[in-house]
Amino acid sequence: MKIPASSKFVFIGDSITDAGRDPSGEATPWGAPGTGRGYVSLIEAWFGATRPADRIRVINKGTGGNVVRDLATRWKTDVLDLNPDWLSIMIGINDVWRQFDTPLRTDLHVGLEDYTRVLTGLVEQTRPRVKGLVLAAPYLIEPNRADPMRRRIDEYGAVVKALAARHDAVFVDTQAAFDALTVHTHPMTLAWDRIHPNPTGHLALARAVLQALGEKI
Repeated sequence: MKIPASSKFVFIGDSITDAGRDPSGEATPWGAPGTGRGYVSLIEAWFGATRPADRIRVINKGTGGNVVRDLATRWKTDVLDLNPDWLSIMIGINDVWRQFDTPLRTDLHVGLEDYTRVLTGLVEQTRPRVKGLVLAAPYLIEPNRADPMRRRIDEYGAVVKALAARHDAVFVDTQAAFDALTVHTHPMTLAWDRIHPNPTGHLALARAVLQALGEKI
């Protein structure tokens, strides 16, 4: 499942993917944020450090605050028009979070049915156009599976896992990556809000993606 040489690898998602990226989503010669300060930049660095001859081009198209409907509105410009060889999608955290932090703003909520429908549509129109697809589950850095938001996140993650199996995509179980850490570490040492990870959390995400892709890390 190794990413081939000379691949263009696009990542799309919400603020976890965004992580302060440059508007272009790519490294620039003048020291701009490039692919951001999160897991995408770490994956780019891994390829650059371990496979420099392969010249894998990483593009970050994460946008903070996005839900799956936002991805749909910018899918043509931020995915299809870029003609990626490989595409990674990680979305769903805000779709769930808005149901809990703004319970009266139902216009901001994305229920499980809508989430499934929109994400399925994006995957179905894109899978034939890319050589490889990565689908990463949303997560909550919360080991208590009875927590209402954690329980909901797990439902959305199950949708992503099923889609990956159905469409020959690489599934990344980001929740499992954080669950392994919280056996030994309190969630607040990884993310004050249980969502936006510190460097340790971003490294855990990057490692989960790379391992799912067959990289020895």
